[in-house]
Amino acid sequence: MQLWALTLYFSPIFQPSVPPVSPPVPMVSHPDPAAPPVLPELSPKAEVILAAATQVFLSSGYDGTSMDRVAAAAGGSKHTIYHHFADKQGLFSALIERLVLRRFYSAFGPEESAQAPPQVRLRHLADVLLSLQDSADYIDFLRLLIAESKQFPELAQLYTEAVVRRGHDCFVNYVATHPDLHFADPPAIAHIFFGALIAYILSQEVLQAKQVIPLEAAILRDTLVTMIVAYGQGEAALPQ
Repeated sequence: MQLWALTLYFSPIFQPSVPPVSPPVPMVSHPDPAAPPVLPELSPKAEVILAAATQVFLSSGYDGTSMDRVAAAAGGSKHTIYHHFADKQGLFSALIERLVLRRFYSAFGPEESAQAPPQVRLRHLADVLLSLQDSADYIDFLRLLIAESKQFPELAQLYTEAVVRRGHDCFVNYVATHPDLHFADPPAIAHIFFGALIAYILSQEVLQAKQVIPLEAAILRDTLVTMIVAYGQGEAALPQ
């Protein structure tokens, strides 16, 4: 994995101290321990504001975005924005939900049983995450996050809390409770799974590796899932 991809993935761990951040997007609990919480629905007006804010953030950067600019782009007032989102960081948190979390949670949604075959479910999860590389907004968001992380390290922390940690926890819950998978260290497997996918998107789309050492997403997905499932099923037969 590229060093800077590791930095993006783990940077909040090594930050000495950062200002407090707005709480992550609130969740609604779901009884399935291997399923993620359910994201609350936004009102139509909040969706309009968030769509406008997304374009302002991506074009102007975090520092260059103001509530006045967002209000102008959304065709509303600052009062309306503050009614739906606590502050600029709360708006950025909602942007993370819009670009990433909604897709991710579709892979671990309540419509899928926690006992689904691991080869099927992990392939589906990988497909959902890899589909982000086809989103111009998401790739621009990654560039924004990397560019702003030095001046605003709390943004990287917010992303890690809202996306990386939640994805890690959902994955660990799934592999730890599935009867066909037996890992000695499920959190390590989660880091390997997501680390490979994140590094792939960053290298192919941001570092332009697709022009130098291209790799089809399906090949990466099948190789990664096959290795993880084979390892998880093989450990059950190892001598104690």
